[in-house]
Amino acid sequence: MRGPLFYAKILLFGEYGIIKDSKGLSIPYNHFKGGLKNFPNSSAEAEVSNKEILKFSNYLRTLDPSLVQFDFEKLELDLKNGLHFDSSIPQGYGVGSSGALVAAIYDRYAKEKITVLEHLTREKLLALKEVFAAMESHFHGNSSGLDPLNSYLSLPILIHSKTHITPTGIPNQGIGKRAVFLLDSGIAGETAPMVKIFLDNMKETAFQNMLQNKFIKLTDACVDDFLSGNIKGLFKNTKSLSKVVLGHFKPMIPAQFQQLWKQGIQTNDYYLKLCGSGGGGYFLGFTEDIDRAKLRLKDYRIEVVYQF
Repeated sequence: MRGPLFYAKILLFGEYGIIKDSKGLSIPYNHFKGGLKNFPNSSAEAEVSNKEILKFSNYLRTLDPSLVQFDFEKLELDLKNGLHFDSSIPQGYGVGSSGALVAAIYDRYAKEKITVLEHLTREKLLALKEVFAAMESHFHGNSSGLDPLNSYLSLPILIHSKTHITPTGIPNQGIGKRAVFLLDSGIAGETAPMVKIFLDNMKETAFQNMLQNKFIKLTDACVDDFLSGNIKGLFKNTKSLSKVVLGHFKPMIPAQFQQLWKQGIQTNDYYLKLCGSGGGGYFLGFTEDIDRAKLRLKDYRIEVVYQF
């Protein structure tokens, strides 16, 4: 039995900032994907997935029915028949593994769901985001709902603010040397502890000021530069953003990668930023010369996401 596939996502810009109303830009990444299968599978992965979905279904029963309702009878029957999420999306890597599962469950079991085929007004997008945020909170304790939204729509999403999101187009890929890439840390990260560190830091006035006056301003500028094709501005602002993250988000960067981060800024061969909450998983890299970046990072696994 084959069903719809749900893709990974990459938040190009907006990590942590979107919690405090910065702009953000999220794109689907179809290199990784997952789909629900409801036939018996004896593999250990399928059994673990089945148990996780069972826990998730119990959580979904606690959600406000005025927000979203599910066909629990069908879900329960499918779980007994071996329902599992067959996915290539790595967990703890900041590319939306839980978001894809949330989107898949909503797509199959939500009653009166908002479909991708209808005209998606601002109100419908915000309603979907609210539902997905409530659903994904099971996995992270706190969720913006953007990862499942991106996976569900399979479209680039521009976050203008918490209350204003729109599907968007991004510049066409080319065969140039400039690239966005994923750098594999080889360490799985956990979102909840990283978000707690951020929220604790937000209690400090100095950190709040830095976030508002540096981090969010640079994030917004990077989004505008990327979408408008302002290459010079994009790399200038991404370098500045990379510096700010290294200076103020150190707990989100494993110690063994902090020198690598600094090396990119000093040589201008690449600039690193967080991909998701950090703490491990992937880091996102921007370079004006992908061959030079690959040479400099030859000891690490790199996956090119976007070339221009």
